[in-house]
Amino acid sequence: MSNTSFDLGGPASGKRRLKDLLLQNDNRICADCGAPDPKWASANIGVFICLKCCGVHRSLGTHISKVLSVTLDDWSEDEIDAMIEVGGNSSANSIYEAFLPEGISKPRPDSNHDERARFIRSKYELQEFLKPSLRIASASSGRSNDQSSFSIMDSFRSSISSQKLDGMVEFIGVLKVKVVKGTNLAIRDMLSSDPYVILTLGQQTAQTTVVRSNLNPEWNEELMLSVPQEFGPLKLQVYDYDTFSADDIMGEAEIDLQPLITSAMAYGDPGMFGDMQIGKWLNSDDNALIEDSAVNIVDGKVKQDISLKLQNVESGEIFLEVEWVPLDQ
Repeated sequence: MSNTSFDLGGPASGKRRLKDLLLQNDNRICADCGAPDPKWASANIGVFICLKCCGVHRSLGTHISKVLSVTLDDWSEDEIDAMIEVGGNSSANSIYEAFLPEGISKPRPDSNHDERARFIRSKYELQEFLKPSLRIASASSGRSNDQSSFSIMDSFRSSISSQKLDGMVEFIGVLKVKVVKGTNLAIRDMLSSDPYVILTLGQQTAQTTVVRSNLNPEWNEELMLSVPQEFGPLKLQVYDYDTFSADDIMGEAEIDLQPLITSAMAYGDPGMFGDMQIGKWLNSDDNALIEDSAVNIVDGKVKQDISLKLQNVESGEIFLEVEWVPLDQ
């Protein structure tokens, strides 16, 4: 992960460059469906997209589309450079939609999820509308701890995972998970471990960086996952990174998302309320909670602090901060 990052209120040079790019007329509508005022972007492809299209992009995997929020995420200099190198939605679409077959139409802002997903997968994953000479062969992507973004030409040279989704999925929002830290983690090497965290929701996964030789690591990394309409628990696994052998499991836990999402939907727009508690996930013998986890509205956002005792391991705790982002943000 890049050591130089900032949000839109960060260094003036980065803020100005991204703002100038956003002000281009072609970037004021979603590159895929034409919805106005897109607040998300695919940093490696170089397009600005709406939240509904963002959910489909996330399901493709970061090796195809690395999605960032224009307002919620930090952006590295490399990621902004990649966006500027492409030049905006019109430039990217001149490549990715260079050979749009007759009879194939782009989705509209009000298109249903299936229409949107079919088009986006054909456009970016299957590359059906690219100039034939630019298409790349399908191959499985291996594990990598490189979290940096690539330019559009780099993405042409990268591999596409052969794994496909079993079906189209309707998303209802986005889960923003800050993996804060771990404590008293299990030893898996000689005297320590090289831990990292993997989050899984449905068919999506997100992974932190590896912290070397540390049983009390501090990640403070934000991972984002789209939440399907039929969602189950968020699964968390901690692994010890090994260079020459399979990574060792260091414990796992499941997070019940029902209290967070049900409470958030019941209250609607959290910006209309002051700071208050709106729900709670209760500690019990059947879950991994260390203590009850309250769902709160804080500064107009629905948030939940979660402390977990890792399961199926001799020791270890993980601490998370979770935020619910509805579709209309």
